[in-house]
Amino acid sequence: MTFAVIKTGGKQYKVAADDVIKIEKLDAQAGDIVTFDQVLMVGDTVGAPLVEGALVAAELLETKKQKTVIIFKKRRRHNSRRRNGHRQLLTTVRITEILTGGKKPSVKAAAKADKSEAVAEKPAKKAETKAAPKADAAPAGEFKDDVKLIGGVGPALEKKLAAAGITSLKQIADWTAEDVAKFDEELNFKGRIEREEWIAQAKDLIAGKAGKE
Repeated sequence: MTFAVIKTGGKQYKVAADDVIKIEKLDAQAGDIVTFDQVLMVGDTVGAPLVEGALVAAELLETKKQKTVIIFKKRRRHNSRRRNGHRQLLTTVRITEILTGGKKPSVKAAAKADKSEAVAEKPAKKAETKAAPKADAAPAGEFKDDVKLIGGVGPALEKKLAAAGITSLKQIADWTAEDVAKFDEELNFKGRIEREEWIAQAKDLIAGKAGKE
C-alpha cells in the first residue's frame, strides 16, 4: 500500500488511503475535500524537502474540542498556585487519495454530495447525546468553593475572611480595587492580596473546576 508523509500544523503524519487522523484545526466544513501539498515522502521517494507534484487529499469529517487538559503551576516558597484548563480544537480527516505527478483530486463535489446527509445527521445526534447529560447533571454540591485553595490562605486567614463576610472563591474573584483596599486595611493583610494575586488565583480555580465539571 502506498503511503505518504505530510506536514500540517507544524507536525508530520504518515498516512495511507482510508486512514483517519486528527490534526490541528483546518478552516473548512465537514464534508469538504481538503488537500495537503507539503508532502515530504511518497513510498520510497523522499522530497528535498518536498516531493515535487505530490498531493494528498482528504475528506474533513469533523472539528471539535478535545478533553480538558488541566495545567497546574506552583512557585516554591512563594505560596503561589495556579490552575487552568485548556481544550484544544482538532480536525478529524479521512485520507482519500495520494497523488503524484501534479494530478488533482478526483473526489470533489461527488464526495460532498454523498456525505451531505450523513453530515447533516451528525449534529442532531450530538445535540441529543449532549442534552441528556444536562438533564441529569451532577449536583452543584460537588463544586467545593473553598477559599483555602488560594495559595497562602490557611485556617487562620480563612477565619479572618469569614468574620468579614468572605466565605467563597466567587466573592474574591468579583473583588474590585476598592474591595482589595478595604479588606487589606480592615484585616491588616499588608498588601498580600495583590502580592499573592488572590483575585487571579480565585478566577483560575473557578475556571479550572468549571472546565473539569
